[in-house]
Amino acid sequence: MSATSRTIRGTSDTDDVVGTARGDATVPRDSVFQKLVVTDGRLPGTIARLVLGIVMFPHGAQKMFGWFGGYGLVGTYEFLTTKVGLPGVMAAGAIIVELVAAVLLIFGALSRLAAVGIGAVMIGAMVTTHLRHGLFMNWDGSRSGEGFEYHLLAIGLALVVLVAGGGAASIDRAFMKRRPAEGGSLGLQPVTRAET
Repeated sequence: MSATSRTIRGTSDTDDVVGTARGDATVPRDSVFQKLVVTDGRLPGTIARLVLGIVMFPHGAQKMFGWFGGYGLVGTYEFLTTKVGLPGVMAAGAIIVELVAAVLLIFGALSRLAAVGIGAVMIGAMVTTHLRHGLFMNWDGSRSGEGFEYHLLAIGLALVVLVAGGGAASIDRAFMKRRPAEGGSLGLQPVTRAET
């Protein structure tokens, strides 16, 4: 009986996409790309990835397209190069990374790389603009700028994605070439070249 023809799947049923038993631990093949996309189906990585991507997308779209009340590419580039003092390449990179990384996170494609990109942009924003305003956001408008608490939260979510990967329902998970790990369903084991 096909595993997909029942409503409840057992641990011995096979995953139709990769053909391994669901109860068996799996490991990625030994390549840089596979190490980058390796993830499991647990929720923490998925939640962190989706929240970070969904929250960052409007900020990237403000900077790139002028959506959601933003200044668009030209206005943001001018602000970052003149008022913040970033070199042109860094300003353009920050704008592009913030938008592209957010989209990658939403879909779970190259999640770790996208998380590093968002983390780098947030660290850059903290150092260049927000540290001097303290920790807290400027809720009442009494200060000249915003604090860095938002950036710390984004960095924290990026670190979760960096450690856990894209999680369930991610393109990364679909890219994984998997095989049963030695030792059964407990623990992941690296694949050596001789085993492939």
